[in-house]
Amino acid sequence: MPSENKNQVYRIALAGNPNSGKTTIFNALTGAHQHVGNYPGVTVERRAGEFTIKGHKVQVVDLPGTYSLSSYSPEEKIAQEELLGNRFDAVVVVVDSLALRRSLVFLAQIMQTGANPVLCLNMSDEADKAGLRIDVPQLRKLLGFPVVRTVGHKASGLDHLRQAILEAIKHPVRKSRLVLGRRMEDAIVRVCKPLQDTGQYRNAIKWVATRLLVDDDYFVQRVRMMGQAGIEAVSMAAQERQRIESDTGIDIRMFLSQRYYGFVDGLLAEVITRHPNDNARAVSNAIDRVLANRIMGFPIFIVILYGIFWLTFTAGAPPMEWIASGFSLLGHWISGFWPAGSHSALKSLLVDGIIGGVGGVLVFVPNILLLFFGLALLEDTGYMARAAFLMDRIMHKFGLHGQSFIPMITGFGCSVPAIMATRTLENERDRLTTMMVIPLMSCGARLPIWMLLIPAFFPQVWRAPMLFFIYAFGVIMALLMAKLLRKTVLKGDDAPFVMELPPYRMPTLKAVLMKMWEETWMYIKKAGTIILGVSIVMWFISSYPKKHHYVVDREVAAGTVHLSQAEIRHRRAAEDLSYSIAGRIGRFLEPAIRPLGFDWRIGTAIIGAFAAKEVFVSQMGIIYSLGETNEHSKGLRSTLAHEYSPLVGFSLMLFMLLTAPCMATVAATRKESGSWRWALFQLFGLTALAYTVSLVVYQVGRLFLT
Repeated sequence: MPSENKNQVYRIALAGNPNSGKTTIFNALTGAHQHVGNYPGVTVERRAGEFTIKGHKVQVVDLPGTYSLSSYSPEEKIAQEELLGNRFDAVVVVVDSLALRRSLVFLAQIMQTGANPVLCLNMSDEADKAGLRIDVPQLRKLLGFPVVRTVGHKASGLDHLRQAILEAIKHPVRKSRLVLGRRMEDAIVRVCKPLQDTGQYRNAIKWVATRLLVDDDYFVQRVRMMGQAGIEAVSMAAQERQRIESDTGIDIRMFLSQRYYGFVDGLLAEVITRHPNDNARAVSNAIDRVLANRIMGFPIFIVILYGIFWLTFTAGAPPMEWIASGFSLLGHWISGFWPAGSHSALKSLLVDGIIGGVGGVLVFVPNILLLFFGLALLEDTGYMARAAFLMDRIMHKFGLHGQSFIPMITGFGCSVPAIMATRTLENERDRLTTMMVIPLMSCGARLPIWMLLIPAFFPQVWRAPMLFFIYAFGVIMALLMAKLLRKTVLKGDDAPFVMELPPYRMPTLKAVLMKMWEETWMYIKKAGTIILGVSIVMWFISSYPKKHHYVVDREVAAGTVHLSQAEIRHRRAAEDLSYSIAGRIGRFLEPAIRPLGFDWRIGTAIIGAFAAKEVFVSQMGIIYSLGETNEHSKGLRSTLAHEYSPLVGFSLMLFMLLTAPCMATVAATRKESGSWRWALFQLFGLTALAYTVSLVVYQVGRLFLT
């Protein structure tokens, strides 16, 4: 029994199936005292928090939601490793009270790991409404550890859960009451004997033996590396597996599954006093006949998505303007500390680099808040699962999950929240694949580019079709690249997936606001760290070195040109950009981009667009000394039409659609993937794709036009 030292910190884990309400329980237990990050090397989110009960501090680790403890997906492997390697004082298994049969199989697997469990019967109010009566005292007696009823989204039963956790910590389970039948248990005992000699997995030895029996390659390889005893354990497991399959005529995995369900069915027969009504899900089923209908479901889904995007990008417009105006006023206020016309480097760094760079990212905070408010509503009501169900068949053909559709559509607004929205995906490969192709969706920052280039190079009759084409082409390329990724760098068998449609629920405002704020705060933190650093770098290479003598000054002094002071300033700015590191890089890259139809001016603007795609428009305006420009600047359109052919314009559009994402997207990918490797793969991979497509289009186009 643990000591009564009040200063001792206990560690517990939360485990459970997806849609069991585990995250709601975690939020209710820990409140604001939580930390979110990624497990090293994978995109699986790691959440930890803490709470205090009777003077004892309890640290909580929220394990990835999985349907089983196998070794197929990163989530399952992480859950296993956490349970096997990090000795928790207790493990709270959160189950959906309306899906006890499946959930208790997961509990049985956790019992095999040597964990000290607490069973949390969540959503117990829905079980009551469904006519399901669970004898909790009897269930506790049969299992031998605490069992608690909760309603997570109402914070009901949380005090009892905290008490049960403390009880489990003080009085841990000494012997598991899991029963898998004589044949399976005898086989496990035989495999355990050589396993014990390895000196590993002492508390979870029965679980490891079970994984060896089912020929789990993940454990087979690890145990074989433990010396002669490990090799003997693997050999013994193979013999026992052959014996069981020979005696029963059943595959070992199926046989084990039957043993698990046999234990669960016997347990439920003892504790369920009244079976659920046939109409328990009548309301949800009635709604699904409309919302999940094969014909009507998809149009309704599009309307719902449109509503979320309208809320995100229309209702979010006024606060975005307020934030932008606030940063503009801040820039003018800081500029006031220097004399008019001052060329102070510190002033430029503060105003153009930090305020301009970070402010350009923070301006999207209203979008982030509203988008994740909408997504949280979809998830907490249960509709998100229906959306995945509707899209899964189409997306699966391209190696994507049905839920990938929502982040991809979000990418039409902004890639940053879209990449953050990939957290709704359970599987790491699905999440990474979706993350890699999201920048191919034409984001809102690219719209100013299309509004500049399309009118400049195409007649009125072709403008609407070209705009439709550029959006459609991005979607097609995203699907094709997803298919390619799943066949190459992200290849592998799909993890087993259960398409579950949980009953509809009324979300609570607290839960929705907490999810919304979590995502927004992480976005804000990125703006103050990675994005701040990149902004300073972009400012530096676009500003230095400075010219001391300008061609335009000599021309004005010689009387060869007559320009206003504003025009002189714009010409100087263009010469400064050409002379800067970014301009020199543009000239250096010109031989490489010339086969695409581009010159150093376009190259320099492309480099500037790495900060934000819409910067391409203002960079081109500076280069051509047109002063303040935007996508509606007729002077810039006319200049581009005069300088370049429509083929170059089309090649440039394809390049800007497919090329490297902006710095905010790279930062988001690095954060969400947990690795610079994936962020750089996306950065250089999409650049190579853009280069290849534009090269082919331009060179083939020249053959037909010459």
